[in-house]
Amino acid sequence: MIPVIVGSVYGVICLLCVVRYRSQKARSSPTPGREWPPVTILKPVHGLEKDLDKNLRSACLQDYPTYQVVFAVQDEKDPAIPLLKNLELEFGPQRVSVAIEHRQVGTNGKINNLIGGLMHARHEILVISDSDVYLRPDYLKAIVAPLADPDVGFVCTYFMATAAESWFEKMELLTMNAGFFPDTVFAHVTGTAKFCIGSSVALRRSTLNEIGGLEGLADYLAEDYEMGRRIWETSKKMAVAPYVVETVVDLRTPSQWWNHQLYWDQNSCMVRPGALFSTIFIRPVPFALLFAAARLGDPVGLSVLAGTLALRLVTTAVILGWGLRDREGLRSLMLLPFRDLVAVVSLLLAFTKRTTVWRDKEFVLTRDGRMVAREKNLCESSSSPVTTSVSPSR
Repeated sequence: MIPVIVGSVYGVICLLCVVRYRSQKARSSPTPGREWPPVTILKPVHGLEKDLDKNLRSACLQDYPTYQVVFAVQDEKDPAIPLLKNLELEFGPQRVSVAIEHRQVGTNGKINNLIGGLMHARHEILVISDSDVYLRPDYLKAIVAPLADPDVGFVCTYFMATAAESWFEKMELLTMNAGFFPDTVFAHVTGTAKFCIGSSVALRRSTLNEIGGLEGLADYLAEDYEMGRRIWETSKKMAVAPYVVETVVDLRTPSQWWNHQLYWDQNSCMVRPGALFSTIFIRPVPFALLFAAARLGDPVGLSVLAGTLALRLVTTAVILGWGLRDREGLRSLMLLPFRDLVAVVSLLLAFTKRTTVWRDKEFVLTRDGRMVAREKNLCESSSSPVTTSVSPSR
């Protein structure tokens, strides 16, 4: 019963934190008449994704005085290149640059791609935004504004999943919108944990150079967290803009969804294993089900299960509907109990899974979060290796 009570209380607290976030969002607005520094948006691209044209085009339509968008690809045969060239032609070379640079500094493909893109960046302020992220016209002002404080080392935003079509894409959407979003809002509002969300982050080039550049992140699986950790350890502050970007869910098979679900937990396991394991005790639905089963479905057990389910669904519905304005999530809400049960399985597997596959290559992950090619001598690493599954979208 203790995990049921603790998990239910945690759900209510997350809802209150989202209320706080919404109040901050309502009060936030860019200062009129302020000067905005020039910005370069770095967009790493790999292949044709769902809604790619819409997402990339949104970066070119920002309500911002001076900025550059760099679309970075690694392979001159990448099928997305014709789309990128068309955007460059449409918006002009002052707005859009296409960087086709093959860089193999480390094992993290996204960082290799960004290193190539950074060679074409013209401005001091950098915004890193994944290719599957849609940006509303006010995005740049929202994420750049906190950098007016010289003590702020980086700024990130929250994100929500959209465009889920199949049942497994809807499960992925719930993982992000009903799980990751309230958890990160809770962590920020309460100050219980620091984070850096790499799908939408802004920082100064000088700050990046101070922590060893992108090259220093090229072997990390959770490169965004490692970048954030290095920055806040220089005594600079992290800032979270009260803003949510949209990321498109693009999964083709149930197995791809399951691998991505494992990826989320395994990534967290590498960053904070103890904190991740403790989250198993704030998952009320699985424990309420166990409680009802242990009591052989008697009235008390079923009442606890029904009450737990009702509270979980109601608090999540408010978070989705009012906190995120997420109509897709509301329509998928009945999948939430199943998603909660699956999440316990993936969390437990995150501590035991021993395979790593990235684009048909195997890697191991050291205890400090670095990826090492499997064929390399693992004794060269300073830490003991474990393995994890890599997101197909990275």
